Amino acid sequence: MSRVYFHIDLNAFFASCEVLLDPSLKGKPIAVSGTTRRSVISTASYEARKFGVHSAMPVDMGRKLCPDLIIVEPHFRYYRTMSEEFMKIIESYTNTIEQASIDECYADMTEIIQTFPKPLDLAWEIQRRVRDELGLSCSIGVAPNLFLAKMASDMKKPNGITVLRIREVPQKLWHLPIGDMRGVGQKTVPLMEECGIHTIGDLANCKDPELLRPIFGKNTEYMIRRANGYDDREIVQEWDAKSMGVSETFLEDITDYDELRGMLRSLSRTLSGRLHKASKAGFLISIRIRYHDFTNIDRSVHLNDPIWKADDIYVNALSLFNSNWEETPVRLLGISVSDFAGESVLASQISLFDEAVAHREETVSVLKELNEELGGLRLVRASEALKS
Repeated sequence: MSRVYFHIDLNAFFASCEVLLDPSLKGKPIAVSGTTRRSVISTASYEARKFGVHSAMPVDMGRKLCPDLIIVEPHFRYYRTMSEEFMKIIESYTNTIEQASIDECYADMTEIIQTFPKPLDLAWEIQRRVRDELGLSCSIGVAPNLFLAKMASDMKKPNGITVLRIREVPQKLWHLPIGDMRGVGQKTVPLMEECGIHTIGDLANCKDPELLRPIFGKNTEYMIRRANGYDDREIVQEWDAKSMGVSETFLEDITDYDELRGMLRSLSRTLSGRLHKASKAGFLISIRIRYHDFTNIDRSVHLNDPIWKADDIYVNALSLFNSNWEETPVRLLGISVSDFAGESVLASQISLFDEAVAHREETVSVLKELNEELGGLRLVRASEALKS
């Protein structure tokens, strides 16, 4: 039996959240962004999009396109809270979920959908609950694989439901510009057009894949299969219970190496704190890189000694990242430690760690006492010198 996947996308999420916080903004062209001249727009309401305003656009350009554009500063903590509530609704139907970003997810609905009288009743129910419980609207794509589910959810916005079957791909997808295909970035479009690929159908029917090899490399055949409606990927769920991990989904795709390296450092510190609090150390460290097209890269390395310290986690995670990052936009980074050490090994390792911390604190205390004593001695000698 073929699988049934939903791709559920909250519509204009940041802007919709701002309307919930300030109902006076309803129906107005708004953009969520910082207020400096260098700021770029994170999300625009559908009223603003009618003027051509879109995400990643500089604020000044947005104001030129829409003179009445209202700039609203973001409330990221509120967005994350609403995202968590959204995920709870989806989790009430299935445990097989992949959160692609803060405002969208993939869900395997193969089993639960059979309990509904009509297949689309489940999609209607999810839309109703998201609207009634959160005050948000969402678009849902229903398909036999993840790629088609994502393409389907983009077809009717806001608040649409679209079913896309493989046999319907020539009719519904092939006429679309190649830039509308998931996984094809703006920088890639002109390169493909130089090869004569202007639509998704052109890619699907490409007779000479070698023309595209300089663009897609080892993923060339994979992209052609996608254009024909085939996608063998499975939902990637979060780290299993036998590991401890942390991950961060970015509000925007990141390409800057230093920024990604800084995120790995931050994740390493967070994970180190959790491991030490749980008295765990592991021999296996893994990283996850999720790219802008939602493909995932998972890489691991087995170590000779168990780790839990932030510096050790960071060094190994960065090494894995450097060896596997394809220098394409990153949507998510994650680090996990598993293959936990036994109690005897762990006890000695943690003991050494605690002893090192205690020794350091004792050294600092002694140095402070010496400094105070030396300071006092200097004052005595200075006083004696003045008297003489």
